[in-house]
Amino acid sequence: MKHTNTERWLAYLFLGLTAAVTIIPFLTILFTSLKGDNEFALGSVSLFPSSWHPENFMRALQMADWGLFFKNSIIITAAALVGSLIINTLAGYTFARIRFAGGTFLFLLLLIGLMVPAQVTIIPQFLIMKSIPLFGGNDWLGQGGNGWLDSYYALIVPELAGAFGVFMARQFYSQFPRALDDAAYIDGASYLRLFFSVYLPLSGPLLATLGIFKFVAVWNDFFHPLIYTNSPSMRTIQLGLQVFRGEFSVHYNLLMAASLLVSIPIVIMFFLFQKQFIRSVVSNSVKG
Repeated sequence: MKHTNTERWLAYLFLGLTAAVTIIPFLTILFTSLKGDNEFALGSVSLFPSSWHPENFMRALQMADWGLFFKNSIIITAAALVGSLIINTLAGYTFARIRFAGGTFLFLLLLIGLMVPAQVTIIPQFLIMKSIPLFGGNDWLGQGGNGWLDSYYALIVPELAGAFGVFMARQFYSQFPRALDDAAYIDGASYLRLFFSVYLPLSGPLLATLGIFKFVAVWNDFFHPLIYTNSPSMRTIQLGLQVFRGEFSVHYNLLMAASLLVSIPIVIMFFLFQKQFIRSVVSNSVKG
């Protein structure tokens, strides 16, 4: 179907407006990070700073132990990312390619999990973390100590699997023809060998999509570290951003500068895997 020039320009206009709406908040953060402290004291509401202060980025880095915050976030995010990719893809492959009793019922329970907000399960999870036996000073009954609270375990283990990741993996592996499995079984391949030799090498778009979603979710997570940890040595970068909130005022310029700095890993992650991510989105859109 041939598109007219009017339709093309309307599409360009829509995309331009969408891009503007997307980039304006980023520009606001950038220009705010370059403002001086006196502009906020005077109540200035202009977008552009009256004087440019690129040293705000260095000031922001010097106000907290960012090395510790980045180390904690990197350890937690990397462990959760690798673990979740392994568990979610294996679970999705199992639901999609292996027939077993109760599989449909278990998958329906999984879908119910997609409808439950994280805030609803925070209290049961907290009690479970606190009652882990033989950790954090607990006895074998899970009493007397803090269990996994205020440790990497509390921030990594709950992120190792999720209903959304398993659902995406299951839908991805369901698209492959059944003849692929039959041919492998005739050659004597087991379920695991079939997964690692055939399906996993074809899972680039799936791994990139799940990886980006999981990386962003864990890296930007503020809620769970706030609940599960209390010592300064376990702070992540999102908790570290709270150092710019004083008792009576907020250093908005330094807060915006630090926010830009901690967003750099997310940008790098997306640009490294954008090709696979876009391929997955386009493929699912076409097949849908």
